Amino acid sequence: MQRRRFLRQTAGASLGLGLAGILPPWAMGHVAGPKARNSVDLRIAPLAGRVGGERARQTAINGTVPGPLLRFREGEEAVLRVTNGLNEDTSIHWHGLLLPYTMDGVPGLSFDGIPPGETFEYRFPIIQSGTYWYHSHSGLQEQLGVYAPLIIDPAHDHGPAFDREFVIVLSDWTFENPYKLLDNLIKDPTYYNYQRRTFVDLVEDGARQGLGQAIRSRLMWKRMRMDATDISDVTGATYTYLMNGHAPGDNWTGIFQPGERIRLRFINAGSATFFDVRIPGLPLTVIQADGQDVQPVDVEEFRIAPAETYDVLVSPGNAEAYTVFAEAMDRSGFAAGMLATHADATAHVPNRRKRPVRSMADMGHADHGAHSGDGQGAHGAAAEDPHAGHATPPAEDAHAGHATPPAEDAHAGHAMPPAQDAHAGHAMPPADPHAGHAMADAPSDLLPAGTVPPPMQHGPEDHGSSNAGVPGTVTSRLHEPGVGLGSDGWRVLTYADLRAVHPHDDAREPGRELELHITGNMERYMWSFDGKAFSEVTGPMRFEHGERLRLTLVNDTMMEHPIHLHGMWMVLENGTGDALPRKHTVNVKPAERLSVLVTADAPGLWAFHCHILYHMEMGMFRVVQVADSAMASGDGA
Repeated sequence: MQRRRFLRQTAGASLGLGLAGILPPWAMGHVAGPKARNSVDLRIAPLAGRVGGERARQTAINGTVPGPLLRFREGEEAVLRVTNGLNEDTSIHWHGLLLPYTMDGVPGLSFDGIPPGETFEYRFPIIQSGTYWYHSHSGLQEQLGVYAPLIIDPAHDHGPAFDREFVIVLSDWTFENPYKLLDNLIKDPTYYNYQRRTFVDLVEDGARQGLGQAIRSRLMWKRMRMDATDISDVTGATYTYLMNGHAPGDNWTGIFQPGERIRLRFINAGSATFFDVRIPGLPLTVIQADGQDVQPVDVEEFRIAPAETYDVLVSPGNAEAYTVFAEAMDRSGFAAGMLATHADATAHVPNRRKRPVRSMADMGHADHGAHSGDGQGAHGAAAEDPHAGHATPPAEDAHAGHATPPAEDAHAGHAMPPAQDAHAGHAMPPADPHAGHAMADAPSDLLPAGTVPPPMQHGPEDHGSSNAGVPGTVTSRLHEPGVGLGSDGWRVLTYADLRAVHPHDDAREPGRELELHITGNMERYMWSFDGKAFSEVTGPMRFEHGERLRLTLVNDTMMEHPIHLHGMWMVLENGTGDALPRKHTVNVKPAERLSVLVTADAPGLWAFHCHILYHMEMGMFRVVQVADSAMASGDGA
């Protein structure tokens, strides 16, 4: 499919209506720009914007979505004054930055939030470098547009050289009120899944596997209260996928000169979308993950989870244009842009691949010979779908018209809470000495630092009434690219490929291990840790100030979860010796057992949660308290 034809067929091609007025210069294809002042004023306020040519009620930072690019240098002090122009409280969280907890921007933990009409001054030293981002941590404001990139240049130049750079922020936009979207999921978690298996699929699977096996597979999924096509909660049925605020037809373009080496800083600011990124015809060299330098890895595609960042180098050849293609993990749509030598160039836009289907093996159960209902293999993807663009609902659908924006002001609806207020204000409950499963407290019982966690048979416990479909075996899946990837014949990045350029400063062995289960019930749209939503938790997870511990995450659900720890690095134990990579967000696959090392060097109260916004809102959230023993027990000041 040629880009010119794609533009003609896309309604957003006629946008051209004041686009520059609602997008910052960096998002219009300009080079990422010079260093900003270390003192910045930001204002969060409603915006009557446009997305793909359609009117959109957004919430903006300094009048644009995404907001302005902030650029600092390591060693500076950042001073950021944030003014609230909304009729509700707001906040800004500096995602991935190491700073005092009172500056972290989480209402109820770091501070009280920013009331309407007031200004809060964030002030903190910049002690790191890399690609990061910032966003609201209040309600569902992030979904409405309160997000933007943040780049910190190193104090001393290092790393691979490049001639030009572009920031590429991927995100998802819905014209619905986000609280209405959440209410739809609570009522029916498959509300936005228009790609469920049909009778035709059953017939095709029966011809391929045998009818009895196809029926048994479906019955097993039913017993688990799951659907093999539940890849994403929210899909292209309501989402428009954006690249730097541009819908696919808006054609974001970064202009380069032939022979240049280009650095692309990818940020996933999506509220609920995993993107699979490739640039057909261009190899990608990954040089940074979550703002931290990694040894160069040559790939042709990578999956980026919500809240993650990846920096890659590309060296365009003789072609005048290349498509930057970011496909939603469930294949319900995509974001797209272009690297080109001039604005009038054209490039082929790939067709969407067929949507993946999970297998029993993906869920830690014996696969019974049925790798996936569509003949893909456990993590495969079938041939490209000739119908590019967003998922189209059936002609007669029970939810017809549900993607239409509500008549009322989207901002007025923010007072409407979900069925249960999972973490209102993030107020910290009393300390609970049993928060998390303490394991192997004696250092002699612990595996050496950096060890990939071994497979384990899952115990009989169900981790609470909110958990469903516990896998039979949990194992490390660091070497797997993920569902829907790996069968196209090109190399895909995995966590096993990541090797830090610089070893972590703390080389101690862990002194203890905590195991935390990621739990949920998709049928009831309940999300939690250890079977307890945040509203049910009796206290914080305690980290002793100065200790080094292992945190093992076990995913008991059928969905991927990007888990984010505020204020401290998670050092991913991927078997790379002293080159273990540092991450602020780790994606945990279904039936996966993944471990990270944490040096608890940041006293205070820190958020720990899934970065799928609606999972966090429904209770997949905890508080980590880093304190000396006396303070944690209430005996200290």
